[in-house]
Amino acid sequence: MAHLSEGLGHSDRHAGLRGYTTGLMSPLQRKSVEPMAAHMDPLNVRSRHQSLHHFVADANWSDERMLLGICQWVVPLMDFSDGGWWIIDDTGFPKQGRHSVGVARQYCGMLGKQDNCQVAVSVSLACAAASIPVAWQLYLPQEWADDEARREKAGVPEAIEFATKPQIALQQIEHLMTQGAPRHCVLADAGYGVDTAFRERLDELGLRYVVGVTGSVTVWPPGHEPLPPKPYSGRGRVPRRLRRGDATAPEHRPRTVKDVAFDIEPDDWQEVTWREGTNSALRSHFVRVRVRAAHRDEQRSELREPQWLLIEWPEGHEEPLKYWLSTLPEDTSLERMVYEAKMRWRIERDYQDLKQDLGLGQYEGRGWRGFHHHASLSIAAYGFLLAQRLQHPDEVGGKKNSARQEPALPTHYQPRGSPEGAAPRPILHHELAIAYRRTAGS
Repeated sequence: MAHLSEGLGHSDRHAGLRGYTTGLMSPLQRKSVEPMAAHMDPLNVRSRHQSLHHFVADANWSDERMLLGICQWVVPLMDFSDGGWWIIDDTGFPKQGRHSVGVARQYCGMLGKQDNCQVAVSVSLACAAASIPVAWQLYLPQEWADDEARREKAGVPEAIEFATKPQIALQQIEHLMTQGAPRHCVLADAGYGVDTAFRERLDELGLRYVVGVTGSVTVWPPGHEPLPPKPYSGRGRVPRRLRRGDATAPEHRPRTVKDVAFDIEPDDWQEVTWREGTNSALRSHFVRVRVRAAHRDEQRSELREPQWLLIEWPEGHEEPLKYWLSTLPEDTSLERMVYEAKMRWRIERDYQDLKQDLGLGQYEGRGWRGFHHHASLSIAAYGFLLAQRLQHPDEVGGKKNSARQEPALPTHYQPRGSPEGAAPRPILHHELAIAYRRTAGS
């Protein structure tokens, strides 16, 4: 609490931080302001309700600074010796009515259908053993972005304009990069991976990725490529753009990744186990092919760089289950590629714990500031519990009366693939993850 309080500004907000996070970690079925106030101070519910509501909905403290403080606490305990990942995803919160900021009829993953909900986009920093959200922003639908009256009533900042979810995710990633964040591999599902501009921007940022795509995405598999530009006629501009063939030249037409999967010989599929599940090892059949993305080639003058198409086809299924495009190095093993593609499951676990145990989706206010404040405080509670687990992996819960020695926080690691004898790199070499050091009197 002392560490996180440093980013709140006024000291009178410290009690609000302690009270609100205590409420989020209390054994309550509903973790909105009123039941938390009644649980913490049953004799003064009204005054406690007012103070908690003011802290989360009105007080002018930075939720971004709060997330930074959480990272300063948690990231030093994370082990990046086996790699790190930026995991992009979004999550929905079903809502009634239309007055809460960002509520619109849109796809809600929690319900698995279109319905009234809010949706937030996040980026999590992950290692093999843990992950923590480091960026969080509400998706503002077009109908909200264009409605000045609703924006003003909900307190939407003037700088916030309409942006698609992939665009929001890129803004978050770019902000992390400007802070000097490490260029870990980016993971995302097909909602982001099908966006060619999203993948191209990751390339421009120098970030490798493993992103899901749908079976309808088109690529140039081996033996297929666009036609070169038309021969110069001697008049006008010199043709420079690639061309696609017609039905009589199928080798010059791209193919869907689903069609590519069906063309692969049965003997080429390999069974891969990527981790141990709750009851048994998780395994499936995979294959990969070097391809080039095929989006608007007629507007390009040169071929895109080759990348991996990874395909999963579980035994007993009539067709492939999942597809990924990846810019991992060409010498990456199939087992490692599957392992990295499947690492995205961590963010699903984060959302599950945040919603079920820490009240992430139970905020009942309507404003922009309160929505983001509440989320950052839920993530603060999650970060504390995650740090406890990382420090004491063999304990289930804490032993109140046991002697506990604070472990030294790791500061360096040896990156995978680094030359023999290379100096270890600092785990935390940017503002996001400045190691929090305990000092006397802190």
